[in-house]
Amino acid sequence: MKIVFMGTPDFAVPSLRRLAEKHEVAAVFTQPDRPVGRKMKLTPPDVKVCAEELGLKVYQPEKLRQSNSLEIISKINPDAIVVVAYGQILPVDILEIPKYGCINIHGSLLPKHRGAAPIQWAVLNGDAVTGVTTMYMEKGLDTGDILLTEEYKIGINETAGEVFDKLAVMGGELIIKTLEEAENGHLNPIKQDDSQSSYAKMLDKSMCAIDFSKPNTEVHNKVRGLSPWPVATTKINEKTVKIFETRLSDESGNPGEVISVKPLTVACGEGSVIINSLQMQGKKRMDSSSFLLGHKIDVGMVIG
Repeated sequence: MKIVFMGTPDFAVPSLRRLAEKHEVAAVFTQPDRPVGRKMKLTPPDVKVCAEELGLKVYQPEKLRQSNSLEIISKINPDAIVVVAYGQILPVDILEIPKYGCINIHGSLLPKHRGAAPIQWAVLNGDAVTGVTTMYMEKGLDTGDILLTEEYKIGINETAGEVFDKLAVMGGELIIKTLEEAENGHLNPIKQDDSQSSYAKMLDKSMCAIDFSKPNTEVHNKVRGLSPWPVATTKINEKTVKIFETRLSDESGNPGEVISVKPLTVACGEGSVIINSLQMQGKKRMDSSSFLLGHKIDVGMVIG
């Protein structure tokens, strides 16, 4: 097939690579280069880096509607447009171009977790199972007919970043299968049940503070769901500390109380969490054993 690919972040890269192996990727659309980091260095999206490595033609319109994108895509006349976390709504004129439609790869089992951060919210909510979905695109946000799905069981200690990497690869395999089924006429689109939908809003730093009065499962899921960004935080000796990894423990105490330092264990409203990986403000991330060598934390101390 002749494909136009639209995607921006690292989640989309495995799909682009698989499509380039199996099909003709005639063009890649991605977001413009953006300033990144403290020095605000102009940085290309991951998809652009991959596309240039593969020798593919790249377009970076600020807005699809306010550019010659429709003319470019119409001239290519692709069999399908594949969209993975592109970051823009496709105009109806573009949706109607491809023979096999515009197909989106989404990091959840739709209709659950529509929106910008489906993987993170699956972990934040403590879901046991998530997955990837291919679907036809339409005007609404992640509301199109479902084509194929593949489930993934989330490990009790897996972070959102770890699940993200797994689903990115799964998405690349699922889009290949979806295009094969489309070409063979074997797809059976299924309408989404809107009553079962949920919205996975974008994450922000206002969510980061840990409330140790919550049950340990909620604290643990928050740490997992916000890792590697924006990262759950607490206060130790009045300084902000990022918490990257925890484990569940049955030991009990007053919320926020350090009940052990070998391993570093903090009581919650129910049970407790063992802190495995953390980072003091302005310092490097380290395991809790290394952290304790340079920071005095005693049993009975209350953090948060």
